Amino acid sequence: MRTTTKTVTIGTAALAAAGLLLPLLGTAPAAAEDTRPTRATVATADSGPAVPFGSHTFPYAAGTLKPSGTQSALDQAVIKTYNAWKSAFVKKNCGNGWYQVISPDADHPYVAEAQGYGMVVTATMAGADPDAKTAFDGMVKYVLAHPSVNNSNLLAAEQNASCKSVDGSDSATDGDLDVAYGLLLADKQWGSTGTYNYKDLAVKHINAIKKSEVNPTTHLMLLGDWSDSGESHYWMTRSSDWMIDHFRAFRTATGDSTWDTVRTAHQKLITSQQSKYASGTGLLADFVVNTNSTAKPASGEVLEGPNDGDYSWNACRDPWRIGTDAVTSGDSASLASARKLNTWIKSKTGGNPNKIVSGYHLNGSAFDSGNDMAFTAPFVVTALTDSGSQAWLDALWNKLATTSIDPDLYYGGSVQLQSMIVASGNYWVP
Repeated sequence: MRTTTKTVTIGTAALAAAGLLLPLLGTAPAAAEDTRPTRATVATADSGPAVPFGSHTFPYAAGTLKPSGTQSALDQAVIKTYNAWKSAFVKKNCGNGWYQVISPDADHPYVAEAQGYGMVVTATMAGADPDAKTAFDGMVKYVLAHPSVNNSNLLAAEQNASCKSVDGSDSATDGDLDVAYGLLLADKQWGSTGTYNYKDLAVKHINAIKKSEVNPTTHLMLLGDWSDSGESHYWMTRSSDWMIDHFRAFRTATGDSTWDTVRTAHQKLITSQQSKYASGTGLLADFVVNTNSTAKPASGEVLEGPNDGDYSWNACRDPWRIGTDAVTSGDSASLASARKLNTWIKSKTGGNPNKIVSGYHLNGSAFDSGNDMAFTAPFVVTALTDSGSQAWLDALWNKLATTSIDPDLYYGGSVQLQSMIVASGNYWVP
């Protein structure tokens, strides 16, 4: 798990909230013909959430699979995993009314990716978690107290055990993308007339991402706000930052057509990288270089390690990210990219999730023999996109639903939980 600033770390992920959970509401409606359903009415600040977990207000694209079993059973499996994840990683260690997601397996106790995921998950679990808004506001307070030195509307990437920003106090793009997305979810859930104006904060964060974390020439995501035109990583991008559904949400929230351009640039890059460098697998590299000329996977170490050009601890999230846009938008490019990944991994493992290992070259050969939920879980999302993969989807879901959260491994546990949220039909795009 890596990624953050020019140092390197990443631990991706974390989520947040606190408290006991309430019974779930409703069951999933039939799949809608329209792949972009009308959004729900926004709640006011003093009411309950507008989109309570388990309400399944936003159907996925027509034809999307669902794991076998009742909707209630799927939802309860997510809640069980969420409770374990929350108990292990959501903390209030530094006072000030702050909530933080701790990352024991990253190179710092607190990383931006963790806080961003915390905000996304907390807002998503509202309605099942009665304390979701309290926890979310505590996370917002933490984020606002740790601005990047380069752009104060972005989040500093790393904090030490005392919750003090370290290693330059600059940003990490994936953390910022999720912070902004989480704020948009919160605006839809609770409205923006309470303690925090979520919508205003989201738009400020989105505009800061555009200014400081998008390459204005290629329209691709930079690694952080520390990478500028005079810096050696400027023509490089990290595949785990290619969050297509987030770019759609940013376009809706701001009305800024730049985000259509950004989304299209990333989708074209995904398609071309799969075609040119992984035609038999669909795998993407952790880092793509030479984005100003002929974009290609990194050759050896460019930021984090010798496998920067392989499907490693950053790219392992790509099936989840690409698959999520595929099932929520029905976009043909995202569907095609997700199905490439699904077809390969199902064949590679013979339909056995236990055979997914933690590292592949782009040709599909493994360079690691270990197993980790960060690599296994994301494929449950791409499995949703293939009508012939019900048995494979069920095998993956059962693997995730029966694997306990390891309190020492926040990265894998966080990816596991988020993949389950999507696979169970509980993800939605604000």
